[in-house]
Amino acid sequence: MERRHVVVMGVSGCGKSSTARAVARRLGLPFLEADDLHPAQSVAKMAGGTPLTDEDRWPWLERVRRWMDECAADGEQAVVACSALRRAYRDVLRGGGDDVLFIELDVPRAELERRLAGRRRHFMPASLLDSQLEALEPLGADERGARLVSHAGPRRTVEAVLAAVRRCGGPTASGPTS
Repeated sequence: MERRHVVVMGVSGCGKSSTARAVARRLGLPFLEADDLHPAQSVAKMAGGTPLTDEDRWPWLERVRRWMDECAADGEQAVVACSALRRAYRDVLRGGGDDVLFIELDVPRAELERRLAGRRRHFMPASLLDSQLEALEPLGADERGARLVSHAGPRRTVEAVLAAVRRCGGPTASGPTS
């Protein structure tokens, strides 16, 4: 079965948003920045340096899944940037189906720290990196997708993600499926 959706995942600062946006553009698919679906109270909580709890995350993950379901109902594949840190979160995004391909971006801690220190106008403070790394459950061998060590720069990372999507049977540049 061809995967309808690609979720580019990983901790804050791994490059999932810029990578997923570029992959969506290259494949001609709709793009969702999952952070845009966080309720205001969750954004405020994170901006204040408090990690989200599972109870904070479940409704947000359900909103992301509903967006993917809407795309599928319209016959569209999609690309999503979402942390998807734990397997249980990825299970929600899968929605009990087999229509999501996860691409995990694995970046060395020192590089993550450098990137987060240079961020401007983002609600997620660098102080939450430890909590994200602690919560991260790397993509399992039985989960559809690929884990990519990513520190080569944006263009090479996008190319590596596109190659992984092709290898794993994800969407192609031909666009939406019917």
